[in-house]
Amino acid sequence: MPARATDRRRAAVLGSPIAHSLSPVLHRTAHAELGLESWTYDRFDVDEAALPGFFEKLGPEWAGLSLTMPLKRVVVPLLDGISETAASVDAVNTVVFAEDGRKTGDNTDIPGMVAALREHGIDKVDTAAILGAGATASSALAALSRICAGEVVVYVRSAARGAEMRQWAERLGVAVRIADWDDAEQALHAPLVVTTTPAGVTDGLARAVPEHPAALFDVLYDPWPTVLAARWSAHGGAVVGGLDLLVHQAVLQVEQMTGRSPAPLDAMRKAGERALAAR
Repeated sequence: MPARATDRRRAAVLGSPIAHSLSPVLHRTAHAELGLESWTYDRFDVDEAALPGFFEKLGPEWAGLSLTMPLKRVVVPLLDGISETAASVDAVNTVVFAEDGRKTGDNTDIPGMVAALREHGIDKVDTAAILGAGATASSALAALSRICAGEVVVYVRSAARGAEMRQWAERLGVAVRIADWDDAEQALHAPLVVTTTPAGVTDGLARAVPEHPAALFDVLYDPWPTVLAARWSAHGGAVVGGLDLLVHQAVLQVEQMTGRSPAPLDAMRKAGERALAAR
């Protein structure tokens, strides 16, 4: 049922560390645009050990939670159910509380990635490459399962991570080839390159950007642009950034938590851009 503007409702983003999160800026902007004056959206530094206790203290005024690392998988046993999308990667970044108290988990990162790519005109590719093999990489693989017709090459720094990505690929029905990180420069010639590594990891690859690159999706948003994204753009390639992903997945969260649609994507994006520029 859509939320009434006079309902006192709460939402928040949880994770550790969490001080850097732009989610409060995006969600508060959406609430203001939607006329939900009595809604609040906060941030709480919560790690794996503290998460069960946090859940126990939540009252009926709570509408939803956004989750970031390291909580996306440990939250699953605390929920009454999860969506097929979340189950496909065993990762939840969104929890919605029903009026009867049921807690349902979803993953808006995956459709958020697809939406961010489509906004930039990328809705189908023959092959793709992923740099990195952490939790975000599994969501990227799930997103690519929706738009990539052929093989996805994943460049990893450890055999164990490579084995994990093979398991995710089998589960998602994606044709995957695992490659060594030492050969990561080869990834830059793919029709779509998705980088899921921490800040600085791909900086050394910037010198190898081809003369006419295709598309790069760099999931980082701070600092921005990354060295790789700046070089890619300078060579005329299409670049999708982490803020694009953050805004699109937050739009879906707002719509699920508030029952209001559509969420104000443009206003949320502008608020995020202003917040980043002020850092």
